[in-house]
Amino acid sequence: MCTFAKKIVPALLNLNEQLIHIRQSLGGIAPEIFLAVFFCFFLFSELVLFKQFEKKKASSWLQNIAFAGSLITLVLVLGQWNEKPAFRFYPMLFLDHQAVFFKLLIVIAWIFALIHVRVLKYDFPPEFYAILIATVAGLNLLTMSTHLLTIYLSLELISISSYLLVAISPYKKAAEGGLKYLLFGAASSAIMLYGISLIYGLSGTMDITNGAMSAGLMNNSNLVITVSIVLTLAGALFKLSLVPFHVWTPDVYEASPTPLVSFLSVAPKAAVILVLMRLASVLPAQYFPVLGGISLISITIGNVAALWQTNARRLLAYSSIAQAGYLVVGVAAYSRFGFETATFYTAAYVVINMASFFLIDLLQPKATTELSAFEGLGKKNIWISGVLTVIMVALAGLPPTVGFTAKWLVFSALWDSYHDQGFPWMLWLLIGGILNAAIALAYYLRLPYLLFFKNTNGLSKEASDSMTGKVIAGVLLAAVLLLFFNPEWIMGWISAF
Repeated sequence: MCTFAKKIVPALLNLNEQLIHIRQSLGGIAPEIFLAVFFCFFLFSELVLFKQFEKKKASSWLQNIAFAGSLITLVLVLGQWNEKPAFRFYPMLFLDHQAVFFKLLIVIAWIFALIHVRVLKYDFPPEFYAILIATVAGLNLLTMSTHLLTIYLSLELISISSYLLVAISPYKKAAEGGLKYLLFGAASSAIMLYGISLIYGLSGTMDITNGAMSAGLMNNSNLVITVSIVLTLAGALFKLSLVPFHVWTPDVYEASPTPLVSFLSVAPKAAVILVLMRLASVLPAQYFPVLGGISLISITIGNVAALWQTNARRLLAYSSIAQAGYLVVGVAAYSRFGFETATFYTAAYVVINMASFFLIDLLQPKATTELSAFEGLGKKNIWISGVLTVIMVALAGLPPTVGFTAKWLVFSALWDSYHDQGFPWMLWLLIGGILNAAIALAYYLRLPYLLFFKNTNGLSKEASDSMTGKVIAGVLLAAVLLLFFNPEWIMGWISAF
């Protein structure tokens, strides 16, 4: 009996420590717990409101509830900035300044999407807002994930929510776009799971903070390491719209409502970029040329394919493929400066890309956004068209916009890494990226050309006359220009990581 007691006491102590850690971990994921509770509360509110009020009034109430919840989430995430970096549910999640910064970007994108819906008076099913809450929860968890299992589960939560968001959209092509999204997503998910199983078999761990993962992989041939890395990255490449998992992007962007496309074009990319940075600290050196090659191919295919598009949303879809390639350049540089520039590029991209979709929707509200419909609109809607022109210039990476600053920083980081490490593929990536930036001018300046140098053809809808929309356009314009002159406003946050 005494011997049994001696054996059981350490186990109880260990269990007690685990319970304390779980309690502390729950306190450290307050925004995510709130989102889970808020998701359930929103569904309950939907049931009650639709019984008590007519459809229009109930929908208005639900919009207000969703917006209030997004603001509360923003406050909760901001409150995490001063928390000490620490694991939550070790080794599943890790909260640090990087995770908080990217969570802020995601929540801001969510808030802007809700504002977009309100300003353009979209009539979405109430389930749309609930699923959006689940998507944000998955994205927040992904920013903190430090274990291949939590990375995979978070990606699945995001993906399943995204499939539903696209499919329930009140557009004719929504079902087709949602089905393509689902099929490509399922394939990439299966490939990623196989890659994770390979890494686990080779290293005996799925904890990316464990040095055993890198050591286990290094004991194998370059081919085995490269194949394992490529397969494991499949899910991340899918969410980033990078080659070869980019095929779904144009169809989904064209089939979905513009506010949804705006959100899906930036929020998942922000979360996945942080995952790629975390993986960079543990995966072998073969990881970086793989990223560099995928980056260059994606930039090239995205820019070349965009030249032939006749629809604004499809054009921005191929643009997002190219922009995702530029996002990865900073990660591929494999330096602290490279990671900082990738983070800056992500923040700038969130602002610029959401602005582009919002302004296009103001000019052609709830339309199919064929490029021919934009002809001559610049003469009727000078303010919105002028701001959209500046946003297109920012996407192209020209001064005086934050788009130029972002591209200049990632290329500077890559050039510094090339000088320090001397890998030839870095030089080819640098040259290819700069050449592609020149190619991109041909399609980014196409919209401004149609707006101001073509006559109206009578095919366009009336632009939105919302004063709120015009004020938001002015705020976005100020942000894009001021961040060019004062990039330290964002870099100050980033340097605190």
